[in-house]
Amino acid sequence: MLVDHLRAVAALAAEFSQPFDASDPTQRWAYLAGLWHDLGKYRPGFQKYVRLADNPDAHIEGKVGGREKTHSVAGALWALQRLEQAHGAPGKLAAHVLAYLIAGHHSGLADWNDGLEQRLADPDSLQELQESLFASPPDDVLTPDGFTPDLRRIPGGAAGFALWVRMLFSCLVDADFLDTEAHFDAGKPARREGFPSLAHMREAFDAHMAALPVPSTPVNTLRADILRQCRAQAALAPGFFSLTVPTGGGKTLSSLAFALEHAQAHSKRRIVYAIPYTSIIEQTADVFRNVFKALGDEVLIEHHSQADAAEKDETARSRLACENWDAPLVVTTNVQLFESLFAAKTSRCRKLHNLVGSVIVLDEAQQLPPAFLQPILDVLNLLVAHYGVTVVLCTATQPALSSTNYFDASKNLRGLHNVREIIDNPDALFAALKRVHVELPPDWTTPTPWADIAAQLSAEDCVLAIVNTRKAARELQRLMPEGTLHLSALMCGAHRKDVIAHIKERLKAKREGRDTRPLRVVSTQLVEAGVDIDFPVVYRALAGLDSIAQAAGRCNREGRMQGLGRVVVFVPPERPPLGHLRKGADACISTLHGQAQDPQHDPLARGLFARYFTEFYHSVDLDQHRVVNLLTVQPRDLAVRFRTAADAFRLIDDAESVTVVVRYAAHQEHIDSLLNILATEGPQRWLLRKLQRYTVTIPRRLATPMLNQGDLTLPVPGLYVLANTDNLYSNILGLVSDADVYNPSGFAF
Repeated sequence: MLVDHLRAVAALAAEFSQPFDASDPTQRWAYLAGLWHDLGKYRPGFQKYVRLADNPDAHIEGKVGGREKTHSVAGALWALQRLEQAHGAPGKLAAHVLAYLIAGHHSGLADWNDGLEQRLADPDSLQELQESLFASPPDDVLTPDGFTPDLRRIPGGAAGFALWVRMLFSCLVDADFLDTEAHFDAGKPARREGFPSLAHMREAFDAHMAALPVPSTPVNTLRADILRQCRAQAALAPGFFSLTVPTGGGKTLSSLAFALEHAQAHSKRRIVYAIPYTSIIEQTADVFRNVFKALGDEVLIEHHSQADAAEKDETARSRLACENWDAPLVVTTNVQLFESLFAAKTSRCRKLHNLVGSVIVLDEAQQLPPAFLQPILDVLNLLVAHYGVTVVLCTATQPALSSTNYFDASKNLRGLHNVREIIDNPDALFAALKRVHVELPPDWTTPTPWADIAAQLSAEDCVLAIVNTRKAARELQRLMPEGTLHLSALMCGAHRKDVIAHIKERLKAKREGRDTRPLRVVSTQLVEAGVDIDFPVVYRALAGLDSIAQAAGRCNREGRMQGLGRVVVFVPPERPPLGHLRKGADACISTLHGQAQDPQHDPLARGLFARYFTEFYHSVDLDQHRVVNLLTVQPRDLAVRFRTAADAFRLIDDAESVTVVVRYAAHQEHIDSLLNILATEGPQRWLLRKLQRYTVTIPRRLATPMLNQGDLTLPVPGLYVLANTDNLYSNILGLVSDADVYNPSGFAF
């Protein structure tokens, strides 16, 4: 019955909001939103439509049908009417909060002054409410006891209003999704259960580390001390932490140790591990699965799909297929984490309440996108101050985003509050882990032709070259000897994983004298963060100082060489692309200028990064799309531009890029099997998760002609599939297209 659904959603939404609203459940905003969210379904026309449709998609607004199908505005109008009756003008203003939530529970949060206000005043909306009330919903639904709106208790006040509304919206839509899921698939809620507790995961972690055979080397001794410090510092009070560890220092497992210990000490609900590159998501997730393998296969959620359906394309199945992060350990991307925190869309927002009371580890924190840095820092401050979140900034090249660093008060730039370093003496640690010598170009203005770079690389027996763009990688690859390996994000995740595994095996065989063949690799910067490869020589095209340091982390990583590894920085024939890569390169030149002639000075000295990031951040607009202004609440009517802000906050512009399932020959049979299920059964969460391993992202302007000429198909909205043609996907280079275009987002390489 409808009334059962309303009561169930209200109770579940109130339960979800409890961690940031400790009042009685029936007095919580989320409870009232859940009770009234489907009030419009009492309309006789809607009831008739649903019965005739006999379709699980029937209740989703905007799919098919006419005015009878709408139902989400009646509850919003009732909130305005009821709270004004009970509390006067302040109650009517407070009801705007409920109007955002209820009216948007299918279509997403709207802008008040450019959509929602007009919708509430529409005659059809008023008729929807009248018809719903005429059906005589139960009194306990229409007039519940005890709710007294109080806008003075908003976490963070006016500055926190937009996030608070999105958190309440998350509670409502996730409760609605889950209760609907239980109705259409009675067994599905049970299948969501079964994840181990964080306490059990901590025990499994300790057992794994104790049983791990670790050779006694200086590097491993330092890694053990880093792990010890992370465990010891985890008892400190929740808040902001930085974990500043050189590449190769074991920060992945050490940061996980901190998170598990901290969660245990402070009753945190889950750990979210956010990574800037999709290219290393699987590697990190695999490391964690190996740690927790004694607990079974289902130990974490790995979420980085870009194939979410738009609201207009949603079905009951596609809604249930999206993630709500209800698991103790989530491994995801910066894109998923931060776009969700600023989202208006229901499927993206539903996970937000599960961030409350969590530990968020931001791996490679220097990769936080500069164009969105200010709104990101603002939302992190709110999460830590009001939602029980601990944030760990984890990197070898710490940008130190504290309130006292790097920010120009005249620009009103706000940093993070009270960031505490986990490592006792980072400078001593960096000195102890020095494993490379960096050779700078003698002239920063004179480029080296690709043919000369190829000749230098060809003279090396074992070398890695990292360049700035896909186009540059393919150009350099073309000039290299046969057998040179290639890595870029035009190769799907499974393909990259296979190549990286092959590289690791070849490196091991060369160290052991079992392989005398030259090993040369050309890659984009996707190998710079977290890819555990160890070359004696690394070439790096001019880029930001942090990128050069990350590239150096792939050189003599384990400290096995008698002397220092060799890192060669060169000026490529093409300048870094316009935008943040160009500005990072310019800031690097400014920071290192004059050091090429000083062999005693270390270009990767830790103290240089403060100077580098100061210059870099001052050269860019840290709120390029004015997201902060869009989310600033207007006191007169609580107007916020939720939809416009969400559209502006795109770390990867969905409008300009598409996700393509490719035909990687080594896994062709498995890919075909998954695509057959997709064609017959439609999108499902587990299926989309499996297909993620075989996707690449390309510009939409390349996808459109490929679709028109039959090289791509579109079996479900938002997910393209490469035609089954041998010449469209190379087992060396990945997806083949007529143009190799650099993606300026900085997240797809």
